[in-house]
Amino acid sequence: MGDNSAMDKAKGKAKEMTGKATGNDRMKTEGQTDQARGKAKEGVKNVRDKAKGARDSLRNDDDQ
Repeated sequence: MGDNSAMDKAKGKAKEMTGKATGNDRMKTEGQTDQARGKAKEGVKNVRDKAKGARDSLRNDDDQ
């Protein structure tokens, strides 16, 4: 699974701005939802990276 959190956030921002400019509340809300989805994906990735780093450091301590 690829990391497309930045793409979700950018797409969401574009939708939100288009919705604001055209007065389309649904598009504006979809854009905000896409941005939130991107931020959530980014948060999950950060947690995974930190967990992997902790796991790797524990493995390295056991090897010494």
